[in-house]
Amino acid sequence: MACRISPTAPAGAIILRTALTLQLDPDLVAVLAIAGLAIGLLGLLIGCVALLRLRRMRRHYEVLQGEDGVESFVTAVSRKTAEVASLRDDVERTRAHVEALRVDLSDAIRHVAVVRYDAFNDMGGRMSFSAALLDDAGDGLVFSSINARTETRTYAKGVKAGESDAILSPEEEQAIGYARRGPAAQQASK
Repeated sequence: MACRISPTAPAGAIILRTALTLQLDPDLVAVLAIAGLAIGLLGLLIGCVALLRLRRMRRHYEVLQGEDGVESFVTAVSRKTAEVASLRDDVERTRAHVEALRVDLSDAIRHVAVVRYDAFNDMGGRMSFSAALLDDAGDGLVFSSINARTETRTYAKGVKAGESDAILSPEEEQAIGYARRGPAAQQASK
């Protein structure tokens, strides 16, 4: 080891120089050279694979970006996403509208039943009838038309939850029962 002071070095600086020599076995040098060559070839192979993958990714990217005035995939997806969001809003508005209609419809008279009968057993053709007109809660009215040979009388009675304050005839009760059960019950009893 040699020690000397450089004329250009600042005062008090000492520069140390050492010379180191390695003596390696020629077989070890050959193994290290082969290992270095193998690592270099492996690096070259990895670089080629990365280059091929990059080229393929660029092709896919170009497809996504569109070519020569054709709409890009990203733009198309963005437009479709906006359309789907608009459709979801429309569905929500429609759902709210349907629910409002359902509430309104429950108050509508939509359960109707008619029972025909012969009130006096002397006239043919069952010309008398009782008809019930009810909503979903069973509220509405029942009216009866009783036909005789010389006259016809009509009566109307209010119905609340399937019951009436007035006395109901058996035919009126039957009409209310049919109206509350629906058309299948009417067909079954005929």
